[in-house]
Amino acid sequence: MIELENISKVFTLTKDQRKVVGDSILRPKLFTAVDSISFKCNASSVFALLGPNGSGKTTTLRMISTMISPTSGSIKIKGKDVTKNGREARKSIGFMTNQTALYDRLSPYEMVKYFADLNSMEKVVFEKRCKDIFDTLDMNSFANKRIGTLSSGMKQKTSIARTIIHNPDIIVFDEPTTGLDVMTSRSIIELIRNSKGEKKTIIFSSHRMEEVQSLADDIGVIYNGKLIFSGTKLDFESLSDSSSYDDTLINLIDNS
Repeated sequence: MIELENISKVFTLTKDQRKVVGDSILRPKLFTAVDSISFKCNASSVFALLGPNGSGKTTTLRMISTMISPTSGSIKIKGKDVTKNGREARKSIGFMTNQTALYDRLSPYEMVKYFADLNSMEKVVFEKRCKDIFDTLDMNSFANKRIGTLSSGMKQKTSIARTIIHNPDIIVFDEPTTGLDVMTSRSIIELIRNSKGEKKTIIFSSHRMEEVQSLADDIGVIYNGKLIFSGTKLDFESLSDSSSYDDTLINLIDNS
């Protein structure tokens, strides 16, 4: 389970960043990316975090994954506060973001093996887990090719494989299917379903509402750093007469 209580993240802006904000003499020195949000992600379920670009989704997911620390509030992973037990919490977390680079000179197998070693996986356990993941994501045909020669879809699969190789209980996906073809997206969606079946806690962000409708048990909507909705998928659907998740999301944001 993931529990967020009154989480905020405030960044200090550089001089150049302050110029982007505006030309006023009263340019802000601080920027609140996430503003006192609270929600829970239950075990054996999928939580979809929605919102437009720049709303605070990625910052929230990075705080959950312990990549950055909250300015205030608490985040608990399986009951443990990540600010006090960050190292222990990280053992239970797999985090995938498009902004984490892969090593072009390594093969997918070598890349995944490297992360397995970082998590002190036994060789026999790694080999079986690696085979299962590569089979599920259809990675065997390029497992030993250099990552620098691979397509974006192949690289995305590699990134996901290294995220989950240590069999984490908590999986955090930041827009896992963005820019991918239908077949690659489908294999990733199937992996998320399988992970739920393994009683894992999954949280993901996405702009593809068909994925949210298919996968999510619970939904949160963040806008301008504030959580404007949190509830079950049925709660979300009840907000609008429209069957379109896109329309429901837009109406929710417009009325916030």
